[in-house]
Amino acid sequence: MFLGRENELKELNRLYGNKGFQFIIIYGRRRVGKTALIAEFVKDKEHVFYISIERNDKEALADFSAQILNYFPLAKSMLDVFPSWDKAFAYIAEQAGKQSFILAIDEYPYLASGNPSISSILQKYIDTSFQSTNMTLILCGSSMNFMKNQVLGYKSPLYGRRTAQLEITPFDYYDAGSFFPQASLTDKMLAYAVCGGIPQYLNAVAQHGSVQEGIYECFFKKSGALYEEPENLLKQELREPAVYNTLITSIAGGSSKLNDISTKTGEENKKCAKYLKSLMDLQIIHREQPYGIKKERNGIYALSDNMFRFWYRFIPKNVTGIEMGLGKQVLAERVMPEITAHTGRVFEDACRDYMKRMNKNQCLPFTFYDIGRWWGTNVNTKSQEEIDFIADADEKAIFGECKWQNAEVRLDVLQNLQRKSAIFSGYTDKHYFIFSKSGFHGLLKDDSADGHVHLVDLGMMYGGGDGA
Repeated sequence: MFLGRENELKELNRLYGNKGFQFIIIYGRRRVGKTALIAEFVKDKEHVFYISIERNDKEALADFSAQILNYFPLAKSMLDVFPSWDKAFAYIAEQAGKQSFILAIDEYPYLASGNPSISSILQKYIDTSFQSTNMTLILCGSSMNFMKNQVLGYKSPLYGRRTAQLEITPFDYYDAGSFFPQASLTDKMLAYAVCGGIPQYLNAVAQHGSVQEGIYECFFKKSGALYEEPENLLKQELREPAVYNTLITSIAGGSSKLNDISTKTGEENKKCAKYLKSLMDLQIIHREQPYGIKKERNGIYALSDNMFRFWYRFIPKNVTGIEMGLGKQVLAERVMPEITAHTGRVFEDACRDYMKRMNKNQCLPFTFYDIGRWWGTNVNTKSQEEIDFIADADEKAIFGECKWQNAEVRLDVLQNLQRKSAIFSGYTDKHYFIFSKSGFHGLLKDDSADGHVHLVDLGMMYGGGDGA
C-alpha cells in the first residue's frame, strides 16, 4: 500500500502535464521511499522504469536494452542488445516522438559507476534529440554525495539541465502515523520514536499485531528485519563502517561537541570533522545551533534519525540477551522502562513539525519564518536554560514547551516558560504553546483564555496535523 507523498506526487504530475521534454532529478537517503514514489507516479502512464544494480557496464546495457526493446519493439527482431548507450538513447528519442512517455532510471549512481561517461552521453541527448520529444526523464539515486556532486553539481555534465529536482525526506510524525491506523495516539508516537519517518521501517513494524509487538519482531529477534539495520546501512554507504559506528556510538552516548567526540573515539579533530560531514550528508546526524545564535562554537552534533537513536540506545547493550532468545524480556524489562525518556526528545521534534504544518496552513497567531530549539545561559540568573522551541517573525515570537509525561501539565510549566522567555526582550508580542501527552490541569486551562497561551494535546496533533 502506498501512503503519503501527496505533495511530491502532485508536483510530479504537474511537471508531467507540461509540454515538451522534462528532466527531473530525485534523490534522498536509502529506505526513504523514492522507488515507491516513482512506481506510484508512473503506474498509470506510458513508461519504462529501469532499476540499476551493481554490475558491470555490459550487463547493465543488456538489461536496459531488453526493457527498452520490450516497450519499443520495432527493432526487437533485428537486435537483442544495443551496441552502446549512445545508440540506446538515440533509439529512445526516435521512438518516443511526441507521445507522453516516462523513462525513469532508479539508482543511477550504480549505472554511472559502471560507465563513468554515461552522464556525458545523456547530456548530448538532453541538449539535442530529447528536446523535440514530450518525454519525461527521471534520474533517481540514494547516494547523496553522488547525486549532489556528480548529477546536480556544477562540474557535472548534467549541471543546469534539470527542469526540477526533488529531495525525498523522511515522513514527519503525522504522515508516519498513517502506517498505524488502528493504533492509539500514544502508540503512533512510539512507532515514530522508534522508526522515524522511514517508510520501510514503519511498514516493517506495522506488519504485526501491535506497535510493541512490531518493535519486538523487528528489533529484538536475531531474525528481525531491523536488528542489524544501522550496521548494514553503514556498510552499504561508507568505506570505514567501524569508524562511523564508533562515532555514532559516541554521539548516542552523549558526546555532542567535536572535541568530546574526537577524544571519545581517538580520532584527531580534522579527521573526525570529515567523518561527521559524511554522516550529515547521509542525514544520520545533524549539527545544531541554539536558535538565533550563529557562532560555530555553540553548535552541537546530534542524531537526526530516530531509528538510529533508538537502536544505539537499546540494542548494543542488550545484544547478549537478544542472541539468547530473551528479546521479549529485554524489551519489557530493559527498554520499556526507559522508553518515555527516549520518546520525550522525539516528541519535541514532532511538536516542531506540528508547528510547521500549522504555519504552512496559516493556523497560528502569525506566520513565522524560522523555528528551532534554544539553550544557553540566562543572563538574568546566570543559570543554564533550555526552551524546546522558539519561532519568530520580526517583533513577534512563539515559545514552546513539550511534555511527554503521564501526568497532566500544570500551570507552573507555563509560568516557567514565561520566565525563560523574558531572556528575549526584543519581542513585543509573545505567544506560548504548551504540548502535552496527557492533557492539562484546570488552572492551566483557565490561564489559556487570554489568547496568548495555546494548549495542544495528541488529539489535536493527529486530528488536526494537516491544518484542518
